[in-house]
Amino acid sequence: MTSDPQTALKPEQDPASDEAVHCWNLDDFEALDFDPFLHDRLREQRAARIRLPFGEGTAWLMARYADVKAATTDPRFSRRELVGRTITASSPHAIASMQASMNYADPPRLNDMRRVVARAFTGKSMQKLRPSVQQTADRLLDEMERHGSPADLMEHLHGPFPLAAVADLMGMPQDMRKDMTSWANLIMTPGPAPGKSADALKTVRECVVALLAMRREEQSDDLAGVLAAAADAGELTEPEAVSIATAILVSGAHAVRNNSANMVYALLTHPQHLERLRAEPELLPQAVDELLRFIPHRSGVGLPRIATRDIEIGGVTVKAGETVYSSYLAANRDPEVFPNPDTLDFDRGPIAHMAFGNGPHHCVGSMLARMESEIIISTLLDRYPKLALAVPPEQLEWQSGALIRGPKALPVSW
Repeated sequence: MTSDPQTALKPEQDPASDEAVHCWNLDDFEALDFDPFLHDRLREQRAARIRLPFGEGTAWLMARYADVKAATTDPRFSRRELVGRTITASSPHAIASMQASMNYADPPRLNDMRRVVARAFTGKSMQKLRPSVQQTADRLLDEMERHGSPADLMEHLHGPFPLAAVADLMGMPQDMRKDMTSWANLIMTPGPAPGKSADALKTVRECVVALLAMRREEQSDDLAGVLAAAADAGELTEPEAVSIATAILVSGAHAVRNNSANMVYALLTHPQHLERLRAEPELLPQAVDELLRFIPHRSGVGLPRIATRDIEIGGVTVKAGETVYSSYLAANRDPEVFPNPDTLDFDRGPIAHMAFGNGPHHCVGSMLARMESEIIISTLLDRYPKLALAVPPEQLEWQSGALIRGPKALPVSW
């Protein structure tokens, strides 16, 4: 942890509104530790006013499940209105172009863009992709075995595997994939080196432009081919196609890298849950959903929305033009929806968690991310009956300044 969160989070007073403002510094928490700031917000009956490390001004934070659901589905809250504004933020720059991204679009334009992307994210396309993704996992673990036990799962599996999966979906040639994982990690870890993060983003966008140009010469039904064809047909603009591909590539490579590592860490430090999955492999999809709900994958919050008119929500009046963040992490720990929310429980059954967001901006790649997580966990359990951490949990180091939490290394023995 970089600082004492209780010291960092003492509220100050906003002289303009007379509201308490919490300076949420997004301290680095380790392993499965849940941010106490979010726990505190869940105990309150109203939204909180916050200030984040970058940008200017303040924002409202919705934490309770019902408030998050309302804020992320109410059309009076707009992502499009973020364009051109300087707001308080978790990151010094946007991963996708603000002018041409699904992340910064509202319905009905957002719906048009999602329909295009959905052509590459069908159940049929996932079934078609699964054998090659499974082969990648097997090949990477074969290489890890040649290295010998103990070995670092981040290096041998969690790092290269998600990039390979999303690059396969994208139709990216092998020679374009070099250094892509490290670029994605830089982009998603802006705190320590915002300049390097911005340079990495520029490099990835240049690769995407080249890939779309290739797909115009050689058409295919992969994601790059779908986006290139949609741009040629006028369904998307060229900047939209580039921005969408960049965001999916970066988030797919980085987020699943860390999320899947967090899942394996959680299982290795919850041996009863691990053994239950070995005994009941049919429980895996349900277990993955509970791991997604339980693990605090993200640091801070994602993109906010702007109120287009005065709105009563979360026990406060959000005025037109004000910024509203919604914490999916906090919503996933709301005791009003999830009894004993701080307990990992594979018997919850079907759960409407918000790990992939909610509403019109629900993650388009959720189906792929689930498939990758299931393949990683099932393959590790099948191959390694004695899989265990190679060091005590307290000796693991965790990334600092990252938007997605994850271990720097995950040494295991088998």
